Amino acid sequence: MAGEFESVEKSLEKHLPPKELAEVRRILYGKELKALDFSSEVKNLADKKNFELKGYAFTAEKESLRPARVVRVGLIQNQIILPTTAPVPQQIESLHQRISEIIEVAAQCGVNVLCTQEAWTMPFAFCTREKHPWCEFAEPAETGATTKLMQELAKKHNMVIVSSILERDDEHGEILANTTVVISNTGKYLGKSRKNHIPRVGDFNESTYYMEGNTGHRVFQTQFGKIGINICYGRHHPQNWMMYGVNGAEIVFNPSATVGALSEPMWPIEARNAAIANSYFTCAINRVGTEIFPNEFTSADGKPAHKDFGHFYGSSYVAAPDGSRTPGLSRTRDGLMVAEMDLNLCRQVKDRWGFRMTQRLDMYAESLAKAVQPDYQPDVVTEK
Repeated sequence: MAGEFESVEKSLEKHLPPKELAEVRRILYGKELKALDFSSEVKNLADKKNFELKGYAFTAEKESLRPARVVRVGLIQNQIILPTTAPVPQQIESLHQRISEIIEVAAQCGVNVLCTQEAWTMPFAFCTREKHPWCEFAEPAETGATTKLMQELAKKHNMVIVSSILERDDEHGEILANTTVVISNTGKYLGKSRKNHIPRVGDFNESTYYMEGNTGHRVFQTQFGKIGINICYGRHHPQNWMMYGVNGAEIVFNPSATVGALSEPMWPIEARNAAIANSYFTCAINRVGTEIFPNEFTSADGKPAHKDFGHFYGSSYVAAPDGSRTPGLSRTRDGLMVAEMDLNLCRQVKDRWGFRMTQRLDMYAESLAKAVQPDYQPDVVTEK
């Protein structure tokens, strides 16, 4: 990806002296997190497989009545392997192989819960508005080849795997859905969560393929904590994040596919804000690269037709309920982010800041119940 800026972090490291760099990181990230120490074998394997490996630790206060609840979370960002014109089975297989080898490294890093980027088994072809061949990438959430592969890896590594796919729902008219599958560390299918908010902006023409999800704000109880999945565009909706918190989530994943020209100013802010407002950990994952499609398409903005979405800028990161966050992964390379977190921090932040106690859900429920009525009149006071 020649010409693309690699990352803010690399630029800071290159140009700032260590003492100044530490202070800049404190201001940017809330605190300078301790880097995880991986073995030379693991680091060499990541280098050999050509992906970035980063790891950081979030800590919590030691408690006298609760033991620490330390888990390691892994986020994978990647680019597609083959051209979008390659046969569909080959494209899927190439990505299965790529993600499998990164998961193997994640296991060696002690990862307990791993999440992929949005629709990781395919190019993000929803810009094209073409049905063929992109609908062929869809597969059943419960029994598809990708789920079966993830089940094998989850059981092998005692790892919960959160896998975002294009779903074909055979039981409900063979419709498509943007779905994330949750596989337990036992290898069993735990359930699925669908995308609640569908974009209609720029080249993101996703409602051509699937509509808003019907699974609400499910939270999955796993051996390593309660997790929720807020898929991509849902990160722009604070109420969406809020409901995962209301349902008790301790970690909320945001598997995404978004490009620099559209959303990069928002990216470092939204998941971090959600972590603060809802007293849980958030994990923002974005794909990498520029994907070229065979046919031109337009953006309905008067500009010339083109064959690519733009640059998917990666920059995956983890944020904590105390407002701190990790640096991001590269804007240009495949990567694995490992974050060690003590889930006790969630309740400690609730006690300190009182956001849940002062949330006033009753007041908002009453106001929103009125606002959705056809005869609603906004409560605006004007001078008489």
